[in-house]
Amino acid sequence: METKIMAFHAISLILNALTMYQKLRVGIIFGGSSREREVSFAGGRTVYDNLDKSLFEAVPLFADSFGNIVELDWQYVYKGSIRDFYPPVDKLPETKHGFQIYAESIESTESEKLELVSTLGKVLNSDDLKSKIDFAFLALHGSMGEDGSIQGMLEWLQIPYSGSGIFGSAVGINKKFQKALLADNPEFESQSFISVSREIYLSETSYRKIFFLNAKNTIGFPLVVKSAVQGSSIGVTVVHEADEKIFEQAIFKSLFIQYIKADEWQSLTYEGKIEKLRSLVDIREGIGMPLFANGEIIYHPDNLFDLLDSLTSDGKNTVELQSLHSENEVLVEPFIEGREFSCIVVKDDAGQVIALPPTEIKKGKEVFDYRSKYLPGLSRKITPISVTPAVLELIRSKCEALYSYLNFNVYARIDGFITNEGKILLNDPNTTSGMMPSSFFFHQAAEIGLNPSEFLTFIIRNSLSERIHTNTINAKWIKFLSELDLAIEDTKKAGKTKKERIAVIMGGYSFERHISVESGRNIYEKLASSETYEPVPVFLSGSSDDIRLWLLPVSMMLKDNADDIKEKVENYQPNPELEKIKALCEGITRKYVKGKLVFTPEQLSFNGVRLLADGVFIALHGRPGEDGAIQKHLEKAGLYYNGSGIPSSQITINKFTTNELLGNNGFSVADHLMVDKAKWALDRARIELYIENNIGFPLIAKPHDDGCSSAVKKIKNTEQLRAFADQMFRNEKPLVEPSKTILGLNEKEEFPLKECFLVEKFVGRKSETHFLETTTGMLTRYENGELKYEIFEPSETLAEGDILSLEEKFLAGQGQNITPARFSKNQILQKSVSEKVRVILEKAARLLNIEGYCRIDAFVRIFEDSEIEVVFIEVNSLPGMTPATCIYHQAAINNYKPFDFIDKILKFGKERAQNQTTLNG
Repeated sequence: METKIMAFHAISLILNALTMYQKLRVGIIFGGSSREREVSFAGGRTVYDNLDKSLFEAVPLFADSFGNIVELDWQYVYKGSIRDFYPPVDKLPETKHGFQIYAESIESTESEKLELVSTLGKVLNSDDLKSKIDFAFLALHGSMGEDGSIQGMLEWLQIPYSGSGIFGSAVGINKKFQKALLADNPEFESQSFISVSREIYLSETSYRKIFFLNAKNTIGFPLVVKSAVQGSSIGVTVVHEADEKIFEQAIFKSLFIQYIKADEWQSLTYEGKIEKLRSLVDIREGIGMPLFANGEIIYHPDNLFDLLDSLTSDGKNTVELQSLHSENEVLVEPFIEGREFSCIVVKDDAGQVIALPPTEIKKGKEVFDYRSKYLPGLSRKITPISVTPAVLELIRSKCEALYSYLNFNVYARIDGFITNEGKILLNDPNTTSGMMPSSFFFHQAAEIGLNPSEFLTFIIRNSLSERIHTNTINAKWIKFLSELDLAIEDTKKAGKTKKERIAVIMGGYSFERHISVESGRNIYEKLASSETYEPVPVFLSGSSDDIRLWLLPVSMMLKDNADDIKEKVENYQPNPELEKIKALCEGITRKYVKGKLVFTPEQLSFNGVRLLADGVFIALHGRPGEDGAIQKHLEKAGLYYNGSGIPSSQITINKFTTNELLGNNGFSVADHLMVDKAKWALDRARIELYIENNIGFPLIAKPHDDGCSSAVKKIKNTEQLRAFADQMFRNEKPLVEPSKTILGLNEKEEFPLKECFLVEKFVGRKSETHFLETTTGMLTRYENGELKYEIFEPSETLAEGDILSLEEKFLAGQGQNITPARFSKNQILQKSVSEKVRVILEKAARLLNIEGYCRIDAFVRIFEDSEIEVVFIEVNSLPGMTPATCIYHQAAINNYKPFDFIDKILKFGKERAQNQTTLNG
C-alpha cells in the first residue's frame, strides 16, 4: 500500500504540472426499478442542482424500470415524479378510472420498451457511458442500485463512482446478513431475529402456524415484520398482539401479496373500490403493478378493477394478488422501545472515519414511514440527539466501528436505537442515503458547516480517492483527483470575488411555513451552486405585529421544518459536544467551505438585511409575503425583490377579493360567499339555508388567504359544513372532536383558526366535451419600458381524491402534473385551445397588475365548437418554488432551466427597482 501511495503522489505531481483543469463530467444515475425510485429520482435532481457549476458538468442519467440507462433531456429532471414524463403522455393508455401508472403497466415487447424510453433522450450502452462521463454519482436505491450490481458494472467499465464498493454495498442492502454479522461481533449489541423464505412460507401451508409459534416464543410481541432488502420503511408492519391472522397478513405485506375477499370487494361503493385499488397498486404502500391475479399477469389497474369485479361477482371467491417484483425473504424481530436515531458516517481526505452529529427522529407513529420521512412537518429531526456527552460519544464510536467492520467506503447512514435499558442498538446500516434537500445526508453535513454543494464536492473527491486506493492504479483517475484538488482551492479563492448578494427569506408564521422553507432552501441551493450569486439565508418568525428576521446558519436552514428552525434561532444555545465534532471536522470545512462559516443566528432589521444583501428573494407563502407587508419594508430599506408589488399583492392574497374583481370584469369564477365567524354564531341556520339554496352541495370550503391546499375541503352536506366551521372558528389550537372525524382530518393535519372562510360552488362537468384542472405560470419582462407577459404552457393537474392534496403537491413521487395540459389529441386544436387559455390568463394578470411571475389555477371547459371557458380558482403571486413544482416544467418548455427562471425573476425585480428610482428622480 505504501508503494502504491508513493506512486500516486509521484504521478500527481507530474500531472499537476502538465494539465489544466477541465470540469469533471459527473453522471448522476437515478430512478431505477425499486419501490424507492421516486425518492431516487428526487434525490438525483437534488444532486444535479447542487453540483458546483465551477467544478463539475452534471450529466443526468435516468435508469428506467426495464434496466435501460438514458441520458435524460434536462427538462425531464424537473418533473414532479417519474410518472409525469414516463411513460410519455402520447403513449399513455386510456383509463376509465383515472389511475396513474408507471411504464411497466404498458404491456410491451423489448423493442417497444426501448422505443418508449428513447423518447426521453439518448439510450446509452456501455461504450456510450464510458465516453459520456468521467465519474458516476449513484443516487439509486434498493435492488440494482445499492446492492453492488451497478457498482460491479462500473468497476468493469473502469468508471469511478460514489460511495461504497461492491462488497460493502451487498452487505448494506441485506438486513439478514447484516444481523448475522453483528451477532458474530461482541462489540455490537445484537438483536434476535428469525426469517422465512418466500418459497417455504407460500408452499408449505402447515409451516405458517409453526413459524407463527416460533415468532411468538422466540421473539415475543410486539414484534416487527419487514422485508429483507426494502428501504424507506416499505413493507414494514408492527404487530402488537399474538394474533395468527394479523401476523400472517404482516408477512404477506412484506412479501407484497394481498388477498381480496369477494364479500369485502362487493360491499364497497365505486369510490371505495377506486380508493382501495389506488392504495393496492401503489409501489410504496401496496404491491404495485404489474402483478399476478390468481396466477394471471395483469398490467394495468383498469384491467385489475374489471377482473376483481368479475372474479368476485359470485360473492364467494378470494383473489390472490402477488407483485411480479416481490420479496424473497422476510425478517421478524423484536419491536424496540426506545429513542430512534440516524447517523451519517464519512471518511475524510486523510482516511479518518468520522461520525457526524447523530439525529434523533421524533415521529408521530411507531414506524418512521415513507410519508413521515419525506413530507415536511410530520416528524422532527433533533440534531444532535439530546443525550449525555458519554452516550453521544458512544453512539458515534459504535457507528464508526460498524462502518469499518462492514467495509463501507466514503459515506454511509447507520440507524439505531437507544433502548429503554440504555443499550445502543444499531439495526439498519445503509450505503446510500436519501438525498432530498432536508435528508440526514445534507442535514448532518450542515451541522459542521457544509452546504449541500460543498458536501457533494467532498463526497465526489473522496469517492475518487477511494476508487484509486482500492483498485489497480489508474492514471486517469489520479489525474482527475489531482486536478480536482487544485480546482477546489482555486474556486475558494474565486469565491472571494464579488457576486450579487441575495437574501432568501423563508419560513414565516402562516399555515404554509413548512413549504416556504422547502421553497427557500431550493432557491438558496440553486443560487449557492451558481457562479453569479451569493445567497444569504434569512428566516422569518414572529407575528403580523412583530415580524422577526434572522440571519440563518446553513446548519439551521437544513433543519427538518419551519418549527424546528424557529425553535433553534429563537432559543439558540451553543452545544459543547457539537463544538467537539466540528473541531474533528476542521480539516473538511477548511478545504471545502467557500465562504465564512456561520453557526450562530443573528436577529436582523430590514436595514440589517440591506447591509448583507443587494436584493431579496421572498420565498414566503401566504401572510406575510403574498400580502404586500414584506414588500413595504423592503422598499423602505431600498432592497429590490421578486414578485408583484404592494397593491397587486394586497388583492391576490384574498381569494374572495380576487374572484370579485375578476367576476366583475367578465371573467368566469365560481359562485362564492364569505362566511363570517360573528355572523355564523349569530344566525347559523340562515347562512346554512342561503348556502344550500345559492351555492349548493357539494361545495368547496377553504381559507380565503392560505394556499398549498391548506384546509381545502370538498363539503358534501350540512353536517360537514358545520364541522368545517367548527374547526375554522374554534378558539384554541387543538382540533375539535367530533368535527375532526366528520372531515376525515389526519392525526397531524393542521387546520387554521380564522375569522372568516370562503365557500365556492363545486366546479364540475357540464355540457362540455372536455374538462380539466390546470395550473399556469408566467413571467414578465420590460421591453422598451413596457411590461410584457410570457404565459407558459398550462399544466394539467391530476388529483387522486376530491382535492389536490398537500402530498400530491410536495411529496416526492405523489401526484401527477402533465405538461402541456392535454386539451385535445388533435394538435391543431391543442395549440388553438392553449393559445385561447393563455390569452384569457394574460388579460386577468394585467387586470390584477401581476409583476415578475405568478401562477394561476383554473378549470378549463372545451365545447364542441372549440369554444372554451376558463373558470378561475386562485392566483398565487409567490408560487411554491420547491424542487419539483410544475412551474419549472412549464419554464423548461420555454427553454429556461430552473436557475435561468430564478435569474430572470431576480433581474426583473432589480430592473423594476431601478426604474422606480429613476421615476422618483
